[in-house]
Amino acid sequence: MKKSIFFVGAGGIGMANLERYYLAKGWRVAGYDRTPSQLTDSLQAEGAEIFFDDDPALIPPQWRDPGETTVVFTPAVPADTRIMTYFRENGFRMMKRAGLLGQITRGTEAICVAGSHGKTTVSSMIGLILHNTAAGCNAFLGGILRNTGSNLLLSPGSRLSVVEADEYDRSFHHLTPFIAVVTSTDPDHLDIYGDESHYLEAFAHFTSLIRPGGTLILHTGLKLEPQVAEGVRILTYSAHDPEADFHARNIRYESGRLYFDLSTPGGIIENVESGVPVEINVDNSVAAAAAALAAGATPAEVKEGLGAFMGARRRFEFWLRPESGGTPVLLDDYAHSPNEVRASIGSVRKLYPGRKLSVIFQPHLYTRTRDFAADFADALSGADEVIMPEIYPAREKPIAGVDSNLILDQVKSPEKRYCPRKDLLELIKNRNFDILMTLGAADIDRLLPEISSILTSRSATQQ
Repeated sequence: MKKSIFFVGAGGIGMANLERYYLAKGWRVAGYDRTPSQLTDSLQAEGAEIFFDDDPALIPPQWRDPGETTVVFTPAVPADTRIMTYFRENGFRMMKRAGLLGQITRGTEAICVAGSHGKTTVSSMIGLILHNTAAGCNAFLGGILRNTGSNLLLSPGSRLSVVEADEYDRSFHHLTPFIAVVTSTDPDHLDIYGDESHYLEAFAHFTSLIRPGGTLILHTGLKLEPQVAEGVRILTYSAHDPEADFHARNIRYESGRLYFDLSTPGGIIENVESGVPVEINVDNSVAAAAAALAAGATPAEVKEGLGAFMGARRRFEFWLRPESGGTPVLLDDYAHSPNEVRASIGSVRKLYPGRKLSVIFQPHLYTRTRDFAADFADALSGADEVIMPEIYPAREKPIAGVDSNLILDQVKSPEKRYCPRKDLLELIKNRNFDILMTLGAADIDRLLPEISSILTSRSATQQ
């Protein structure tokens, strides 16, 4: 008899890779989410049964037996939904998504990538490198890898898995890494942790979960004091720090491509190309190379994988990139912490020096806006123009006195304005842009097809 698994919050990017994994294993997969999306359309086409009304009567018969069905949920779904209440009151086995990932890591040699930013890109790079080696890997990614059009890489029988170690709600404490990477520890999710010291304590506990004989790969300069078991080796990495065990040298742009030489404890790998040519990805590439080499990849396999990497969707993704330096340029990035925003804007400045950069930044979460408004404003001030819609609440309820203007009032860019999300397309129709970048972890990306169409049409009429 087929086993059944039901996902509450089935449309989340982190849930989708697990749904695909269990479909591939031959399980019956179903789920509930509030709204349909391109991702749920894809999952339904692949065999998952998903519905969008919070009504237990819609749960198909095959998923109504508590003895045969595992229920997986994400903390983003309120516990008092009717679906969650039904499963809880009827004795179903229920676990968080992180718990299910934890089971997978305990049965494999898991490479777990943690950090307040960089997780998706680094884990995607590691997954792509290892997937194309003889050992292969099963990679559970937090973004759609543009090389494959999926957030899951499958190698049946592989001993290796690659997962993002999400610190939200202490989810990464469910994992058992064999190799762990920590990219950054900029304070985030203070609604969970309260302050920076508790945030860092959570990362320290994560490092204590690495199996004896495993490896911790740590970015230099972090405040983190790791707590590792006996026999766990600690290696460091950085794009620029020559004292790090893994670091880049001779970083250079050539004809729109980005190259560097990678210094490792085993020697130098020359002329490594960053498949997505922005400098922030040098740091990510060094981290991915260190992890892949620790997992058994060869220098040649690392070099090939990094050069072939096309990026994850919503990670510095170009939607319009005219040849010969034309306009407009349209790109999108998931950056949702001040340091990520600063790095994204800085990368655009290096790619397009002297050109006007307009940024649409949609704040994500009231608590994050409240806690880091000044830092966001400072980072956004690197743009020539800042446009901000209302805060995207996600799982949160409004907080008195917290809105987009908390950030916008402190932005020092020459041009800045508030524009409700519903009016953004009309604003874009009536403006000319040189370089337009959308930023944030909210749903601003759903407007990109229409934004791209508007900019393309205007460009054609002006030629």
